[in-house]
Amino acid sequence: MARTPSTMLPLGTQAPAFSLSDGIEDQKLTFADVSGVTGTLVMFICNHCPYVIHIMDVFPVLEKACREHGIGFVAINSNDVENYPQDSPEKMRELKRVKGWGFPFLFDASQDVAHAYKAACTPDFYLFNGENELVYRGQLDASRPGNDVPVTGEDLLGALEKLVSGASVVEEQRPSLGCNIKWREGNEPAYFPA
Repeated sequence: MARTPSTMLPLGTQAPAFSLSDGIEDQKLTFADVSGVTGTLVMFICNHCPYVIHIMDVFPVLEKACREHGIGFVAINSNDVENYPQDSPEKMRELKRVKGWGFPFLFDASQDVAHAYKAACTPDFYLFNGENELVYRGQLDASRPGNDVPVTGEDLLGALEKLVSGASVVEEQRPSLGCNIKWREGNEPAYFPA
């Protein structure tokens, strides 16, 4: 597994629009469909990444915190499923069912949405305010597989609390770290580390 950090998209960036298939219902959902009045949390994840598996039990806690405060919540899988079939829409449906996730888990087959967000790794988190401006991008917390730091979600939950309270979200934000997004051959973005 390649340890890949977030690209740290500039704060204030407008949320890139998307229209993606819901891996569960096989319907198209847009950014507007999943956004909330207070803001929107977009996370890039996949089924097989050990960094995602390490933290996925906190996703319902994040979703609950978002829903309670009018923040939309969505997960996107942009991995190449031809070479990584464990991340296929069918496997996404199965994972969502087993975990009991209530949030949309969308499939970015073209990888265009990952490009638009400059997503680099799984997990990668993007928090937008009610005006769809990026206020946080980076890590969930300092926990990583094998480092014995408990999964608390403190960095991202702290950003959510500041957004809800109207306080400025801190500008010093730490990149997320995880497996690189599995790009289709020839589709690697220019921002992706060589």
